[in-house]
Amino acid sequence: PAARAREAGASLEDLAALDEATDIALRIHRTLGAHRRREAELTALFDTASDLAALRDPDAVLRAIVRRAKLLLGTDVTYLSLNDETAGDTYMRVTDGSIAAAFQQLRLGMGEGLGGLVAQTARPYVTHDYQQDPRFHHTDAIDSAVLQEGLRAILGVPLRLGSRVIGVLYAADRAAREFATEEIVLLSSLADHAAIAIDGARLLEETRAALVDLNAATETIRAHSRAMRRAEQAHDQLTDLVLRGGGADEVADGIAALLDGGALIHDADGVELARTGSDPLPPPAA
Repeated sequence: PAARAREAGASLEDLAALDEATDIALRIHRTLGAHRRREAELTALFDTASDLAALRDPDAVLRAIVRRAKLLLGTDVTYLSLNDETAGDTYMRVTDGSIAAAFQQLRLGMGEGLGGLVAQTARPYVTHDYQQDPRFHHTDAIDSAVLQEGLRAILGVPLRLGSRVIGVLYAADRAAREFATEEIVLLSSLADHAAIAIDGARLLEETRAALVDLNAATETIRAHSRAMRRAEQAHDQLTDLVLRGGGADEVADGIAALLDGGALIHDADGVELARTGSDPLPPPAA
């Protein structure tokens, strides 16, 4: 517009006003674009939170997190590591877009590499070219796995539950790039939702396992109770037989009926006193 105005012979004052108006229009356009992107990001985060809340299987939750991170940031690879408090490290749990087995099986000690530093400090870290970045504690295992995967730019944010870090969520590209502040904030927001979903799925899984154990224990108690009742009934019936003066034959019949089998009664010398049923046990050897 300014060039056409100059060609038309506009005054310097008019040209200055036109330049100012153009600058204002461009700023408004950029602001509206930023607002639209932010609105889209917030909508995506809301949808993500809703989707994660609907999932109950822990593995499905983890897969959904890295898949949504890949869609939101548009990176080549997204992945998630979980902290192992017993081993004192963080291990790769699920990936999306990864092709290298060594990378998918990677474990990072606390403070090692970018992910180990995020897990240790509970702070986001980003690099536009990991292999050339001296800020991180490089190890042969980590550098080799990252090289096999072909990754250069990596962003890692903590998965936090209160003050506790349970893992790290990553987005990475196979080409050098700069992650904008907005992208770091976006992945951090997703990580906050993800940590809650992971913990919820874990608690649900533990509850299910506890219910299975409780049901098994309840059935064991019921079976024991039924056995005790049968033993009490048998004792009462046999006691009643003896008190009524029942002989050895009646007692043998009662025992056979209770046990649903044969019975043999003998005295201390092994002499048979009574027998009932088709296949009774023989008396013990003298």
